[in-house]
Amino acid sequence: MLNKYARAFFTRVLTPFAAFLIRRGVSPDTVTILGTAGVVAGALVFFPRGELFWGTIVITLFVFSDMVDGNMARQLGRSSRWGAFLDSTLDRVADSAIFGGFALWYAGGGDNNILCAVSIFCLASGQVVSYTKARGESIGLPVAVNGLVERAERLVISLVAAGLAGFHKTFGVPGIDVLLPVALWIVAVGSVVTLVQRVVTVRRESAEADAAVAVPPEHTTGNTPGNTSGNTSRNSGATS
Repeated sequence: MLNKYARAFFTRVLTPFAAFLIRRGVSPDTVTILGTAGVVAGALVFFPRGELFWGTIVITLFVFSDMVDGNMARQLGRSSRWGAFLDSTLDRVADSAIFGGFALWYAGGGDNNILCAVSIFCLASGQVVSYTKARGESIGLPVAVNGLVERAERLVISLVAAGLAGFHKTFGVPGIDVLLPVALWIVAVGSVVTLVQRVVTVRRESAEADAAVAVPPEHTTGNTPGNTSGNTSRNSGATS
């Protein structure tokens, strides 16, 4: 949902920066890889130690690479299947690092096994939500549904909450650390809803596609009644 409204805005904002990188000879793939490395480092270095504020700051500096690399590719006219594959694959790596970092914090210094489990659930459900769309598209279905909590929502909700919760340890703001647990529960529930939305959509679209294939072809005017019957029989047997 956020993708629909925010991507166009950030594309306009980041276009000059993307053009600057192009003039410097930086490739879109390099931006993708460095951006992912920065997100992974920010999540796995800071979050397990409870440094939620600084971890969020580092991640935010790199997370926009996801839009910069695509912007660069379009400006260069180099949009490719490889670039789309690399970008999508490393997105999964970055998401895993973020929620894995939360899980490590709650398994250690955060000392909350339930929230550790919720973090792991957010990690796993996010991967499955992404897989359902990719798998549906790979079998020729549009998967035309805007899920309640897609990747952009997962990142915004969790990172904003983590950054604000980090004010408790970094700046001594009392009570604000409850925001991250609330956000994780919201992401977990929202991911389940989104998964159901996508599964239902794929089921409906696949049924429609199968029904369209199963419709027998129009009989030609030259067919005799006997030939028509034979054709119908073969078609019926092929679709049973």
